[in-house]
Amino acid sequence: MAQKALYDRLASRMFPVCIRYVGERNAAEDIMQEGFVTLFTRLETFKGDGSFEGWARKIFVNTALMYLRKKDALKMSDELETARNLSTDISSQMDNIGYKELMKLITSLPTGFRTVFNMYVIEGYSHKEIADMLNISETTSRTQLSRARVWLQNKIKEMKKDA
Repeated sequence: MAQKALYDRLASRMFPVCIRYVGERNAAEDIMQEGFVTLFTRLETFKGDGSFEGWARKIFVNTALMYLRKKDALKMSDELETARNLSTDISSQMDNIGYKELMKLITSLPTGFRTVFNMYVIEGYSHKEIADMLNISETTSRTQLSRARVWLQNKIKEMKKDA
């Protein structure tokens, strides 16, 4: 009964976290289920430092990262090649774009870009923390973030042209 109440309380907040990392609904549902199993088995480790939701969110982020590692989706060399051809106009492209449109663009980022972008911009991890968690260098983390931003800016430009 208590587990269902906890699930009902957190599911609508954790599912978007999962989908932002993997970009597809079915995989996000699997990750969310795994995340809840982990959360329920580790409930006694919550010490009360900080919010419960923040603690739970880390579990779901780590579950998504484990999924990406298993799929070997964090290899970044392919995405680095793709990014070399992107425009580097850094002007603000975020004006007049809705939240749903932005989230859709974030989920369509190449995996390495999306992972670092989510961890840095949305979750608030430092480049050192990201590097440690993903087993990459801090420079790679910074580069992936920079290229993710450029990729997003270019996609927003395309959307504006098509509108």
